[in-house]
Amino acid sequence: MQRELEDKYNPVPHTKADTDRMMRDPGFKAAYEALAKEFTALDALLTARKEAGLMQAQVAERMGTTTSAVSRLESSLASEKHSPSLATLRKYAAACGKILRISLV
Repeated sequence: MQRELEDKYNPVPHTKADTDRMMRDPGFKAAYEALAKEFTALDALLTARKEAGLMQAQVAERMGTTTSAVSRLESSLASEKHSPSLATLRKYAAACGKILRISLV
């Protein structure tokens, strides 16, 4: 079931020119920049899962949790509805064969 849902995902084509055009709108630009850190974190999680060749259900099994919990974790970084714990992020990273590393710059 999860595989079928992921196979049906069909992103909307979007080019750099599209982003450049939208970034001229001050309101869009402010909102985009406000979410930049969250999207960077989300991208890191999704990239780790993709590189490991795993679906959410497989990550969930390795973490000892449910697929819906992994889905919430991945979506939480973009929605700001929930801040996952470091322990949860470590488990997710380990499930994907990675090590969580946090840096302050």
